[in-house]
Amino acid sequence: MSTTINRTRKSVPGSRRSARPDRAAWGFLLPFVALFLFTFVLPLGYAVYQSLLTPVRSGPLGLGPATLGFAGPDNYALALQQSAFLESFARVLLFGVVQIPVMLLLSTALALALDTLSHRWAGILRAAYFLPYGVPGVIASILWGFLYVPGVSPITDLLGRVGLTPDFLGYDTALWSIANIVIWEFAGYNMLVIVAQLKAIPQELYEAARIDGAGAWQTAMRIKLPLARPALVLTGVFSIIGTLQLFAEPLVIKPLTPAVTTSYTPNLSAYNEAFANNNIYLAAAESVILALVASVLSFGFLSLVNRREGRDAR
Repeated sequence: MSTTINRTRKSVPGSRRSARPDRAAWGFLLPFVALFLFTFVLPLGYAVYQSLLTPVRSGPLGLGPATLGFAGPDNYALALQQSAFLESFARVLLFGVVQIPVMLLLSTALALALDTLSHRWAGILRAAYFLPYGVPGVIASILWGFLYVPGVSPITDLLGRVGLTPDFLGYDTALWSIANIVIWEFAGYNMLVIVAQLKAIPQELYEAARIDGAGAWQTAMRIKLPLARPALVLTGVFSIIGTLQLFAEPLVIKPLTPAVTTSYTPNLSAYNEAFANNNIYLAAAESVILALVASVLSFGFLSLVNRREGRDAR
């Protein structure tokens, strides 16, 4: 009897594997874990370490060699006391409140339109809409910068012929000109994510809706959009993080207009402190603050979405 039980235990697949982690799984995870540690965890930890330091001068009148001393929260306090740094956060938050919904609505509309087209035309238009994402942000900002500058831009020339003289780089419009660049760059990428989610919807649902007499609008509102919610949430989180990390576009536009200052965005402020003012410790503190704000907003958005989904499930 005992021999039969032992044989049965040996014949059960996975009975011993459940007692310890699968080595093959860890082998597949190891490259990702290594990259995650070396490209994210270690740089973030080093930034936190640098944000707690400050140079200390020695010798008479502070003319001796500088040594590093422990600053504690002084760099964070100094960063939060700078009105320009706080205004940069308010600026990107305003930017995100307007730009993110517009871009996601445009991306969703393009994805729904492509999902209803024939396979031939959908492939061509999908590539055309995604093409701007393949253009580096610096190149895209240079191209749009020429389109914004009066006397160089064909857009301003055409509008001038009908009596319109828009100032795309003015103090009141520069932020929205940058928003236009970002939408042009990333709407196609977000569209592709949403299209991939739409392609994963079972065709049986569409056939059932067609049998029930649902039109294209009802199918989109009652089937496609609810089932594409994971993609919309993912693109929303990416857009929140990308908005707070806004850097390349204002950096390129800055020489073209006085409206964009060295502290126009939090990322630009940290860059200026590190490479213009040579204060890498204050720049590290600003970077850590930026990372904390991005984490709070991203997880807050996810928590709000999950709470709403739980309420709808009830």
